[in-house]
Amino acid sequence: MGMTVSWMLVAAAIAAFCITAVSGIFLIPALHRLHFGQTIRESGPVWHNKKQGTPTMGGFCFILGVLLAVGLAYVGLSRLEPGLLEPQQLQASLLVLFLAFGSGFIGFLDDFTKVVRHRNLGLLAWQKLVLQFLVTGCFMAGLSSLGLMTRIIMLPVVGAVDLGIFYYPIAFFGIIFLVNAVNLTDGLDGLCSCVTFVSMLGYLLAASMLGFYHVAVLSTAMAAACAGFLVWNFYPAKVFMGDTGSMFLGGMVTALAFVMGRPELVIFFGIVYIWDAMTVVIQRVYFKLTHGKRIFRMTPIHHAFEMRGWKEPRINAFFSFLALVGVVLGLFYVYMT
Repeated sequence: MGMTVSWMLVAAAIAAFCITAVSGIFLIPALHRLHFGQTIRESGPVWHNKKQGTPTMGGFCFILGVLLAVGLAYVGLSRLEPGLLEPQQLQASLLVLFLAFGSGFIGFLDDFTKVVRHRNLGLLAWQKLVLQFLVTGCFMAGLSSLGLMTRIIMLPVVGAVDLGIFYYPIAFFGIIFLVNAVNLTDGLDGLCSCVTFVSMLGYLLAASMLGFYHVAVLSTAMAAACAGFLVWNFYPAKVFMGDTGSMFLGGMVTALAFVMGRPELVIFFGIVYIWDAMTVVIQRVYFKLTHGKRIFRMTPIHHAFEMRGWKEPRINAFFSFLALVGVVLGLFYVYMT
């Protein structure tokens, strides 16, 4: 990676961090004035009740930070290194932002509905799914139009494996599952921000290894924005990202792997989200099959750690470590394939 790209990544990181952190100074009081407070679900841990009324939709802080930082980096690269970013790469970047913003908009509708109703019930499940089907379908159509719709995944030792027609439903429902998985991980102060910071470092390193500079810019800006948001979101949180922010992050985490033509990378870089979401699925299936029995004390699994007496910062550190393990495995996978 050349010096120009490196300096632009540094600039993007500084801009994303500063814009995100500074915007909280203005956004949080505005959310207070608008009474956009979080409604805590009744089935959650009782000690979460003290978080009732904490401003939500704080995800707008890092959405703004990412957008402006990426724009700054792309303008800088186009002037200092003309031709470095090909038109297809710029279009792929827009496609990433489309899934992120599309998912974030669905999250915003969910958040806004909760705020208006003053209870932890936003969009109905079918409404959310219909919107996600639409956004995901458009994203996959965009991948196809850019020639990024690959049915082949790379496996160590085995090599290239063509999934054929089965790739499309796996990718479609996989994208929806992953976006919602990131959303589920946003259950503790700073948890989703910490895990996504680590995940984005994985994408940055993988993109650097494979020469995807546009992905490097996006992942750098997103990682720095998550760090900037932790200024306000770390325990005890002064603001929550809301579904607006967590679903935006879900779109970013998922889309980056697909535009690199390596969708399987999200299994490594999103290992914590997948684990958290799968505990919910397993718990519900087991509950129905056994007529009321449970495997975990509470799901998503991060709440089970709370029930065992773990403090939120400790859970954040543990889950971030697991995310780091996933990143290391993912980078080894990239090296091997």
